[in-house]
Amino acid sequence: MSRKGGRRGGHEEEHENHERWLVTYADMVTLLMVLFIVMFAMSQVDEKKFNALKVGLAAGFGQSTSLLDGSSQILEQPGTAIAAPIAPSEVSADLPPKEQAAVANAVARYDTLRQERKVVSAELEVDRLVSIRKKLFAALAAKGLQDDVRTTIDERGLTVSLVSRHVVFEANVAELSPRGRMVVDALAPVLKSLTEPLAIDGHTNQVKVKPKYFPTDWELSAARSVRVLRYLNEVGGVANARMTASAF
Repeated sequence: MSRKGGRRGGHEEEHENHERWLVTYADMVTLLMVLFIVMFAMSQVDEKKFNALKVGLAAGFGQSTSLLDGSSQILEQPGTAIAAPIAPSEVSADLPPKEQAAVANAVARYDTLRQERKVVSAELEVDRLVSIRKKLFAALAAKGLQDDVRTTIDERGLTVSLVSRHVVFEANVAELSPRGRMVVDALAPVLKSLTEPLAIDGHTNQVKVKPKYFPTDWELSAARSVRVLRYLNEVGGVANARMTASAF
């Protein structure tokens, strides 16, 4: 009995802590302080090191000026920039002459390699287009139609034009002539085997006169291009998604 009573007498009742919110509040204030310190530290930029970093990034992406033009510090006035755009020569000016020469040689070598890659890429593209042109002419020659088209290779790619030596469209109408259908039939299998997009250009009458069955030349030329597009799709099996129609 005495032990039991003694145990009761030694037990103290716990009180609820009503100031626990102060701990959370203190943590929040501390985090806010850390945030502002970090923001302040970010605003203090070493301009020389930052410029060197920008030049390094610009050189890595093949550009001669800063990639970060117009960026601003957090604590600067609106519209101002951290540093003006600079060229690699401006940064290398602070280097010893030997290192300046090394930087200049590296930049020159990089530009040379980039130009060489462009030339090689262009040559490969021309070779590919010439190969396609040979396939087209072989398909036309098999049906005696090689003189019905002419081709050019330019910035647009390979352009195949149906010459006016034989009538492709009768005047004022958008229906392919029998000769025109023969030419398109010969081209379609080769065009179907390709993956590149095809742009179908339609033209109006050769004689400058108002079309008889269309309000303007726009409608006539558009109808002709769409007619060839549909013929390539519905008869030649060329995918619609690869083709667009233009009117001239």
